[in-house]
Amino acid sequence: MDPRKNEDAEFAYGSGHINPLQAVNPGLVYDASAQDYITFLCAQGYNTTTLRQVTGDNSTCNGISLGKAWNLNYPSFALSVPDGGYATGSFYRTVTNVGSPNSTYNAIVFSPANLTISVVPSTLTFSQVGEKKSFVVKVNGGRLFQQPIMSACITWFDGKHTVRSPLVVYTTILPFDMDTDATALSSLGRPNLAHKKKGRIGGN
Repeated sequence: MDPRKNEDAEFAYGSGHINPLQAVNPGLVYDASAQDYITFLCAQGYNTTTLRQVTGDNSTCNGISLGKAWNLNYPSFALSVPDGGYATGSFYRTVTNVGSPNSTYNAIVFSPANLTISVVPSTLTFSQVGEKKSFVVKVNGGRLFQQPIMSACITWFDGKHTVRSPLVVYTTILPFDMDTDATALSSLGRPNLAHKKKGRIGGN
């Protein structure tokens, strides 16, 4: 499937077709531990009681604050932008070398013209199997209004292994609150609806 021909972009095909021969030698993996998932659930609003219903053990959410879903060490990136907000976000990831003991991977970025995507550092050098390296994917763009899905990808390549991760940016329309959002809408150059909050739309 081709993102140039499919309007659903990365949501239509993810990381691509599975190649069984290459799957057993991926080069790099995004290794997430049980603690990573515990931190993820707590950051998404689970408390100790609901967390233990999932883990079945004595795990707790003590000391873990609410956070973004994209902080999980997962091999894909999705930036949800509130309608009218800016396409800005940073993804922190760690990869583990399961390929050649001595290898150097360079980041190759594909992105649409209205997004700037950078990878820091853009080169990862490993000296042994099992070694871990961390990097940050930074996304920067302008203000988005009901923007269709924008599709991008990041590929780590060492001359032999191709480790591709999809990245999508899309807008979400949040529930409108007349008391708190009318001023924000007015600042964006839209009609101020505050005067209608107690009356009927179109009424006197």
